[in-house]
Amino acid sequence: MKKIIAVFISAMLFVLPMTNAFAQDNPKPIKEKARNLASELVSKYGVSGVQYAIMDHGNIILSDSVGVKNKATNEPITNDTMFGIGSTSKMFVSAATMMLVDAHKVDIDQPLTTYIKDFTMADERYKKITPRMLLNHSSGLYGAHYKNSMLLNDNDTENHDKLLLRLQSETLKSNPGEYSVYSNDSFQLLEILVERVSGLSYTEFLAKHVSAPLGLNSTKTPLDQFDRQKLSKTYFPAIEGALPVENANVIGTGGLYSTAEELTQFAEVLTGNRTDILSEQSAKSMQSHEYRKGIWVSEETNSFNYGLGWDAVRLAPFSDYGITALSKGGDTVLYHSVLITLPEHHISMAVLSSGGSSILDSIFASNVLLEHLKAKGIIKDILPDKTFESPVTVEMPSDLLSYSGLYGTVGTTINVEIKNGEFELPAFLDGLVSAQKYVYAGNGAFKSSDGSVAISFDKQKNGKTYIKANFYLNFPGLGHMVMVNYEYQKLDANPLNTTVKKAWEHRNGKNYYALDEKISSIFYLAPSFITKKISVDHEGYASGTKIVDENKAVNAVEIPVMSGRDAFDLNFTTKDGSEYLTIDGQFYISEDAIKPILGGKSQYTIPSNGQAIWFKIDKNAAHKTMTVDVPTSGGFAVYDENGGVVDFSTASHNNSVVLPQGGLIVLGGKAGDGFKININ
Repeated sequence: MKKIIAVFISAMLFVLPMTNAFAQDNPKPIKEKARNLASELVSKYGVSGVQYAIMDHGNIILSDSVGVKNKATNEPITNDTMFGIGSTSKMFVSAATMMLVDAHKVDIDQPLTTYIKDFTMADERYKKITPRMLLNHSSGLYGAHYKNSMLLNDNDTENHDKLLLRLQSETLKSNPGEYSVYSNDSFQLLEILVERVSGLSYTEFLAKHVSAPLGLNSTKTPLDQFDRQKLSKTYFPAIEGALPVENANVIGTGGLYSTAEELTQFAEVLTGNRTDILSEQSAKSMQSHEYRKGIWVSEETNSFNYGLGWDAVRLAPFSDYGITALSKGGDTVLYHSVLITLPEHHISMAVLSSGGSSILDSIFASNVLLEHLKAKGIIKDILPDKTFESPVTVEMPSDLLSYSGLYGTVGTTINVEIKNGEFELPAFLDGLVSAQKYVYAGNGAFKSSDGSVAISFDKQKNGKTYIKANFYLNFPGLGHMVMVNYEYQKLDANPLNTTVKKAWEHRNGKNYYALDEKISSIFYLAPSFITKKISVDHEGYASGTKIVDENKAVNAVEIPVMSGRDAFDLNFTTKDGSEYLTIDGQFYISEDAIKPILGGKSQYTIPSNGQAIWFKIDKNAAHKTMTVDVPTSGGFAVYDENGGVVDFSTASHNNSVVLPQGGLIVLGGKAGDGFKININ
């Protein structure tokens, strides 16, 4: 679940004593480097607590933390404080799959249907998908089914249980094996594979075959019975106090909890040093350069180059030193993690945090590991950060003008107009790189105003033309990250007839709101997950999809690496005069069908289909206090006119809120749940 979450500024810095597990002979510069960088995470990047550990040749030589486990009590983080590790969980299901290979129960190059016989899709190419393609992200699956996956104090297994059913009606976005692009559903399918082949639930398999032999006492799934008080607390700016426990119920994809020390112990399995669990041959095969087997952005220094499970098998900046580094990062909404291992030197480091992002954790870990390598004499010096200057514009070859045109990525389409050696592009990486103008600086590259981003055009062997971006991302006080990615794909014109064009113009700019996301879902704190805004960016394209007819649009892009992930189709239907949208089997209702909430006293009941009820806040209800008699299994959320969270009862446990002008209210619960509301 590798998505960049917005970084919030932390108000206080808590520096805690070092834990007893810290080795006395550890070089002082490493201790200081780690503590200083961790303090930067807490003071400047919205992290409430960070825990980290280094294992060197089987021994924990650094185990420490900065920040707090609980802001209310200032309770310190200890070496057994647990965090959600997000997509770093993928390494566990990857290892579990390879353990079955060792047992001669799975061949990762046989069709997936060999092991999951009821796996079918509405696209005959699904029969060519193999476990290897799941492991290296090249299956061709659209990407992810997020419905009811991230729940507060709720370990409902619906997402896992219904995945195969949802995939039955879906297609692929590319030929299996053609290229690798990050795919969460792939690792959900691997979880199912492990269960079908082993005869155990995935939670049972991990407990028996991984945690028990390694002696891991704090590596758990949401389905395990353990003391939730061991988990580091999580926070969200709009909610006062700590949030309920976050359960990532897509366990194979991102559902595990662990500690930094235990992750470094698990790294011994991944690097072939625990052959009683995983053979050295299988561990080595997981480090293979799988990304090279399909279309890929380049062999340049990068933070992404997929192996089997691994995000990177030649991670920057270690590749600049001739050192092989393997990396896997993970993000839920609230927790973040990274595991980096240097197999040739038998060194691993794990960083876990509440708040921040896996990108920040990775930069932190990389810098500390470089300091450790220097102290050991493995590298002589740490290379200085790159410096950039504003580009000098040079005359652009006229043939580059042919790259002007319509481009798309998942969620949007843009028009690129190259004129006088320059063009504009929107923001990248959730705003980490701002929208700006790029000017031609020679050698086929257009540069950002500060020179840290280089844009070029690349026609690949599949006949597609991509906008390629080389990013050098700097995080003050923390460090930098290098990333090379395909961001957009050139699209053909898609002219529409008058009837179809009019139907989509009517939807342009309208919001559609999720109806079947459980009210325990943390996505109510991140409205972008429960709200879909339709944007007819250019004729024939809407929200990055290609319009097919009046009520259907399909994924338009095939982009390797990261930007082509989580693709979707749009399907519209009308019932009783209201328009509904379906995406990945999840239903949304048009804003036009949402009515204002009544003033005074009123009662509402969740319908028999269990769908949520949405209301607008008009001028008659605005600025008044709404008090809700909430059923045990129910809850509500209130948003302002910009979509910001005002209150979410599942997280805040409040039942009274002042209603904002132009905002929205959603009620959710089980079918038949009744809500008594008083607005005065």
